[in-house]
Amino acid sequence: MRAISHHLSLLNWRISTSRSLFSLRNTCTNTMSQSDNSSPFTTPRLVLKKVLAKSQHEGDGAVVRRGIGRSELKNLDPFLMLDHFSVSPPAGFPDHPHRGFETVTYMLEGGITHQDFAGHKGTIRAGDVQWMTAGRGIIHSEMPAEANNNKGLQLWINLSSRDKMIEPNYQELPSENIATAEKDGVEVRVIAGEAMGVHSPVYTRTPTMYLVFSMMPKTQWNQSIPESWNAFVYIIEGEGVFGSPTSSPTVPHHVLVLTQGDGLSVWNNSSKPLRFVLIGGQPLNEPVVQHGPFVMNTQSEIENTIEDYHYGRNGFEMSKYWMSQ
Repeated sequence: MRAISHHLSLLNWRISTSRSLFSLRNTCTNTMSQSDNSSPFTTPRLVLKKVLAKSQHEGDGAVVRRGIGRSELKNLDPFLMLDHFSVSPPAGFPDHPHRGFETVTYMLEGGITHQDFAGHKGTIRAGDVQWMTAGRGIIHSEMPAEANNNKGLQLWINLSSRDKMIEPNYQELPSENIATAEKDGVEVRVIAGEAMGVHSPVYTRTPTMYLVFSMMPKTQWNQSIPESWNAFVYIIEGEGVFGSPTSSPTVPHHVLVLTQGDGLSVWNNSSKPLRFVLIGGQPLNEPVVQHGPFVMNTQSEIENTIEDYHYGRNGFEMSKYWMSQ
């Protein structure tokens, strides 16, 4: 009996030990799985709001998908508007004014020919960037350079009250001069700011990051973002998972407004490439009063701007004599 009892005790000890080891293995496996999906950020940014950029007519016969600057997302300080445009002749954006902000045009296909009343003229093509500071006033035209498929993104960035009446300025980057880096199947083009250790030469009066990402299938990327900045994503093509690995994939033509935090994680779990822009900026925290292409801080300043444009003064002196060719 003692021998049988001894064998039973030994058997129970082995079973108990095996269960403990099995439980330990499961705990280790679960911990590793959780670690694989854990965020490298102290406060990961998640998706706060999702807005579909719906098509609308703009300019003279052009079609744009407006993601920011519509009723669902009027603005996102310091950003006033985001258009994904598509234009073919004879449609376009003929002579029109701006004051009080900057426009950033990034070409995806074809080209746009730009000319203004100060004599600046040129064409930007696929992959090129034009960063225009309208400041106290510009009148210009933006017309398609190719017969078909002239597509791009145009972002409007607000200027602070101290910068709204500065002289107009241009920063233009041909595609080959845009800082680019690649790592583990993820490529980034740095239009403004920094990513993967490379920096853009663009000077941003309103501190801004503008990154164009291309991610191959089954890749992941973690991108730091200044914690106090507002930020959003716009999906150009493909589908991606943003913020949390358990989130549903987002398809093209959506703006994703992000929560506050120090970085964003992105997964391309699909079988096709993903391309999107990640844009962030330091909020100005100033009043915004907008009347079409004029953006100031008060209604009185808007009324003065309309008068300046009408009478050709305070930055619009050439408006009486100029017409694009």
